[in-house]
Amino acid sequence: MSGTALPGWLAPLLTRRMAICVATGFSSGLPLFLLLNLLPAWLKTEGIGIREIGLFALIQFPYTWKFLWSPLVDRYALPLLGRRRGWMLITQILLALAIAGIGVFSPQEGLRAIAVAAVAIALFSATQDIVLDAYRRELLLENELGLGNAVHVNAYKIAGLVPGSLSLWLADRLPWSEVFAITALFMLPGALMTLLVREPATAVQAPKTLDQAVRAPFREFLSRAGIRGALLVLSFIFLYKLGDSLCTALATPFYLDMGFTKTEIGLVAKNAGLWPSVIGGLLGGLWMVRLGINRALWIFGFVQLVAIFGFAGLAALGPAPASPERLWILAGVIGFEALGVGLGTAAFVAYIARTTHPAYTATQFALFTSLAAVPRTVVNASAGWLVEGLGWTQFFLLCAGLAVPGMLLLAKVAPWREIPPNAPQGADTR
Repeated sequence: MSGTALPGWLAPLLTRRMAICVATGFSSGLPLFLLLNLLPAWLKTEGIGIREIGLFALIQFPYTWKFLWSPLVDRYALPLLGRRRGWMLITQILLALAIAGIGVFSPQEGLRAIAVAAVAIALFSATQDIVLDAYRRELLLENELGLGNAVHVNAYKIAGLVPGSLSLWLADRLPWSEVFAITALFMLPGALMTLLVREPATAVQAPKTLDQAVRAPFREFLSRAGIRGALLVLSFIFLYKLGDSLCTALATPFYLDMGFTKTEIGLVAKNAGLWPSVIGGLLGGLWMVRLGINRALWIFGFVQLVAIFGFAGLAALGPAPASPERLWILAGVIGFEALGVGLGTAAFVAYIARTTHPAYTATQFALFTSLAAVPRTVVNASAGWLVEGLGWTQFFLLCAGLAVPGMLLLAKVAPWREIPPNAPQGADTR
């Protein structure tokens, strides 16, 4: 019956490729949010100081340097499942084992061992990201990049609900070793997806030599953009998410300092952030089909910037026992921030995907996302000192200021009135 036909705007979401993007996003997001949310909460409740917790951001260096070994992923295929799926499966298995294993240590007695285990999780996670990003770029059609990456980002955020909500709720009821073991089980859906999907049908051949895999991606990018253009693009990738990344570096310890319990954070803050993020990401993906990626970066980036001021307002209220009013304020702040980040991240990842060349997907994608991870890894390590020196309110105002340079660079790398030739079909080309 024609009356049961799907609305035209919904049909692009309900495809097999979009379902695969859901699985890749969830598998990619789980280990990162474990490092960003669950690990700091664990250390905080075990009496580790805020300065030491801030330094734990440095364990995420594999996300920053993953472009160094991404040519190996482009060049070599493991002896199972194909060029992409072999790497996907082995990293997912290693992640499950490492996540389960980190919980056997005591923060008071084995902080160094925890740091080593966390680095291993980051290393396996970064390698998984290399191959998942390449697989997704090769899977999606050009006119699906915006929507497909928006779906990926949404699933990425949903994955954060496990270590940032469910695991925190479990931590009030179970030993931490069991919490991490249960969290590790959520890597299994990604492994199942890897076994069920096929290798992407792409006409682009893998590099024939390691030298070609290492040098050619950089030569191609420089020849396409020019030195000045390349520097502008790389600067934009570094700066666009700087303020937002630093703002959320110590989000869970911030909530705890404001007087909220782990259970309240898990059930209120994280859930309040989930659905606005999902809605924002999906709407962002659909809007990008009409707006184009350039205009989406402008609009969504502004929303992302404004959302930071909500954290400053919550910090200005100061710590106090949680009341219904404060819980509603917390939910509103987190919800709006999640909406802005959901929109901004979807456009940002689509921009990165558009900037890669199909012949060197893994290496170029890894290079760009590595640079985007620098603020989260290096800059965020200073968050503890900044909070101690400035206080929470001034810290968040600083974060808002750091979000401005990336917005200013949009005039050069993604002009409002310029729609690139490879923009998604249906984009406004007026």
